Amino acid sequence: MSVLSHKIIAFSLLTFLLYIHRLHAQHFILNFSDEDFHNGFDNNSTEDDSNTDNFGQTESKSDQDLDPGSWRSILELDDLVVNPALTLYYSSLKKMVLAVSKGNISLMEEAVTQLNASASAGDPHAQSVMGFVYGMGMTLETNGDKSFLQHHFSAERGNMQSKMALAFRYIQLDMYDKAVQLYAEVAEAAVSSFLISKDSPMVVPLRIHRGAEEDKDVLRRFRGEDGEDFKMLEYQAQIGHPSAMYRTGLFYYFSLRGLRHDHAKAVYWFSKAAEKGEPRSMEILGEIYARGTGVERNYTKAFECLTLAAEGGLDSAFTGLGYLYVKGYGVDKNYAKARECFEKVSDSVDPSGMYYLGMLYLKGIGVKRDVKKATKYFLVASNAGLPKAMYQIAKMVHAGAELKKNPNMLKLAAAFYKSVAERGPWNSLSRWALEAYMKGDVGKAFILYSRMSELGYEVAQSNAAWILDKYGERSMCMGVSEFCTAKERKERAHALWWRASKQGNDYAALLVGDAYYHGRVSIGLVHKHSMS
Repeated sequence: MSVLSHKIIAFSLLTFLLYIHRLHAQHFILNFSDEDFHNGFDNNSTEDDSNTDNFGQTESKSDQDLDPGSWRSILELDDLVVNPALTLYYSSLKKMVLAVSKGNISLMEEAVTQLNASASAGDPHAQSVMGFVYGMGMTLETNGDKSFLQHHFSAERGNMQSKMALAFRYIQLDMYDKAVQLYAEVAEAAVSSFLISKDSPMVVPLRIHRGAEEDKDVLRRFRGEDGEDFKMLEYQAQIGHPSAMYRTGLFYYFSLRGLRHDHAKAVYWFSKAAEKGEPRSMEILGEIYARGTGVERNYTKAFECLTLAAEGGLDSAFTGLGYLYVKGYGVDKNYAKARECFEKVSDSVDPSGMYYLGMLYLKGIGVKRDVKKATKYFLVASNAGLPKAMYQIAKMVHAGAELKKNPNMLKLAAAFYKSVAERGPWNSLSRWALEAYMKGDVGKAFILYSRMSELGYEVAQSNAAWILDKYGERSMCMGVSEFCTAKERKERAHALWWRASKQGNDYAALLVGDAYYHGRVSIGLVHKHSMS
């Protein structure tokens, strides 16, 4: 057998399934040679102990640090102390959101004027919102070039939402080399927002409609603290059921079922459940203390909580323990014990053990470095839906694309990165949009879904389009100098449906095709709006 043929068959990754952008599952086969794995994917020294510095994910940061210019302070945390330099930005942004809630054109004009002044003065977050304004055509003429420039300036100064907007625009233009670079940066930031082993139970926006009709069955379950299901759950927690305490804590921590984030309440209920020996609460408390979200970071306490959870029979707690052993947080660094912990989890249904075993082999920590073996572990964890594993696969596919100059692999890498990037803290815009919709504030819901649409979220694109079609004037769609005409709303809706259809939404594709066939909308106008 020739050396060349040996290299070709030396390593061929198994066909694997991954759900990308909520499309149908797709099969991919990646073929790499031994030389690819030896030279292409990761050249970190196997002897360099600093490899543990980026083991699995970078140090966790607050959502505000990860998403500078976040809309959170005006939507949920009204009492949040912000940088005084951003006072005008947040004041203007608040006016913009209030303008669509009240249907006040003059207030919107005032907000845009102030934001434009801040953007001209170099505020990257105001530039990001102005990119959105020009893309939407709110009180200003729709201008794709100006929208692009505003996002470009904003992204260069670190605004993650503008990086998302630009990356999605590059995908629309089939410029995957540029898209993949931006999505890689955003995905890396998103990974920093994850817990050690846990993923948020709600990581994608909720679709508020089923076809042409509102999805009442789904929405019924998202009524926040007023929902009957949550009231019953909270009552069970109050009378002392450990499992209900744990689930109540989850609802508050991850903002589930329409509840607002409340880390203090979450920690309270997790602590109450842990006092009763509930192992899942002990585990997540360990994760919370390791991350320092809602509590002061305390690795010693994190180790204690995770140890109690593991002793209580919860295998998944070994993931957190293994991570602490690798990093030497709250315990002496011990790679052998770390590997033992991860191997215990890998035998269960929890994919996090497989992921961290992959990281050991990728970095050569406590084991002989073996990128092929690491990749196999990442594939298993990816197929089980673990975002951090998808991120590692994205990095490998990205490296392979550059190695082989393969445009199809570059496109695939962008898709993986995008899937991870969409799980970052900016994803919480969907939670506020849903809350607004549930409260009957259709204008606020529409503008928030529209913002997410610009960032590339397919569900937000279809939700915004559906609101335009369903609610008409009540959508508070604003044009250059007044509310959108029926014609303008129809054009915007079709532009949004077009974006969603390009990402695999069958219902959107049906509507767009029907509109083209019957000549109800100009292809040129739809393309103009969709690329804005």
